[in-house]
Amino acid sequence: MRRWLPLVAVCLGTFMLLIDVTVVNVALPDMVVDLDASFQALQWVVDAYALALAALVLGAGSVADLIGHRRTYLAGLALFAVSSLACGLAPSPALLIAARTVQGVGAAAMFATNFPLLNATYTGRDRGVAYGMWGAIAGAASAVGPILGGLLTEYASWRWIFFVNLPVTAAAVGLCLTTLPGVPARRGRVDVRGIVTFTAAAAALTYALIRANEHGWSDTAVWSLLVASAGLLVAFLVLEARSPHAMFDLALLRNRRFVGVLLAGMLLTFAAFAAYTYISIWLQSVLGLSPLRAGLVGLPMSITAFLVSALIGRLLHDRRPDLAIAGGLLFIGLGGLVSAALVHGSATWTALLPGFAVVGIGVGLATATLGSVSMSLVPPQRTGMASGAVNTTRQLGFALGIAVLGSVFVAGVRDRLTESSLPGSGELAHAVAGAQTQSLLASAPSEAARSALDTATRAAAVTGVRWTVLVAGLVGVVAAVLVAVLMRPQKPAVAAPASVPGDRPAVQSRT
Repeated sequence: MRRWLPLVAVCLGTFMLLIDVTVVNVALPDMVVDLDASFQALQWVVDAYALALAALVLGAGSVADLIGHRRTYLAGLALFAVSSLACGLAPSPALLIAARTVQGVGAAAMFATNFPLLNATYTGRDRGVAYGMWGAIAGAASAVGPILGGLLTEYASWRWIFFVNLPVTAAAVGLCLTTLPGVPARRGRVDVRGIVTFTAAAAALTYALIRANEHGWSDTAVWSLLVASAGLLVAFLVLEARSPHAMFDLALLRNRRFVGVLLAGMLLTFAAFAAYTYISIWLQSVLGLSPLRAGLVGLPMSITAFLVSALIGRLLHDRRPDLAIAGGLLFIGLGGLVSAALVHGSATWTALLPGFAVVGIGVGLATATLGSVSMSLVPPQRTGMASGAVNTTRQLGFALGIAVLGSVFVAGVRDRLTESSLPGSGELAHAVAGAQTQSLLASAPSEAARSALDTATRAAAVTGVRWTVLVAGLVGVVAAVLVAVLMRPQKPAVAAPASVPGDRPAVQSRT
């Protein structure tokens, strides 16, 4: 049993940092009241964490290769704990958002070192089991977040969604110090210019996507940020090509299997998790479910993701990973399409359950395999860099999904409201997407107007959710095809016949 304690140490950190992506969503209404702030302002409690995590995880991985993976993981745990305490004690929105940003920095250090630590600790079948259990935890964490957040918010206080991290962090630190092995660090210097330019590029891109979700794609600042991000990314690539101590090995981008892993990480989080933001708005703001009940709707996804990933782990070391990843994305896509077929008319939360269960199967299949494959494609001294790259694409995929699916949700709501002939359908659609349906109903001038508005917004929200899960499902199916093509095994070279004088040796093609 002791051999699995290092796995527990890594999974505790993973569980905390991934839960903190979604645990805050259901607590925002209580934060608005307690801190006397607007919902839009406190949305940055979610966005600041996501922004820091997405922007810094690749840089954190490259630094970890130089100073040691265990040391970086411990530093991340300590920073995560201190910032969690600051979040729980925050007396104002500004301090809460600042503490969440620091919490994202700690999470980036933890996330970038998960795969390298597992890779250094386990071999053979044990490594497959370890990745399987890590995938089970990671796949279930995002869906468990709203459940845990609902429980703590409803029966304690929103502040406890941060305080609960402290004992978990203490346990993880203790296990890390006593069970995780030290891994020799790579010789070299920190690529400061590379880290700064990539972090700035990722931050500009993530902020552009966040802003697009709030202000729409016609916003001038959104496109300015996208252009700035593209320019910074070009500068990063030029610097990396010339640097003797590059933080990212550009040669990996010529390896189609590694490109397939990056694409899979991005589109997995887009297709599997981003839609839940708008589903949660429908469940709570329109259908009136409590935070806890809204969180429990995602339980089928958590259960199936956990079970599938835990069971597949022991098979990872001797099976084709491209089939597991592409098959997982296909299940995620089919789950979205199942939800789109069932959510219509007067549908309620029960219509989501079959699709969520299918999505969970896909998450369980793909998540664990992504980690093991990415580690197999780089030398041990660059596993932090590879892990950071994969997890960067995962976070960017989630941010992209929220931005794109937010536009889809609003478009679906607006389309249905236009059919209902209510005035100001555009403003009403944005209000519904901003979880303000109950405020709209309360401000209706009469009972008849309130009843008509209630009927219209319920139908419109169902349409918005249906469009959202439909697009997410299509993205999952397309991703499965792309990843299957990119990650297909290289055909072995045909054996040459017996050589004769003058023959030239056959050249083995490389992936």
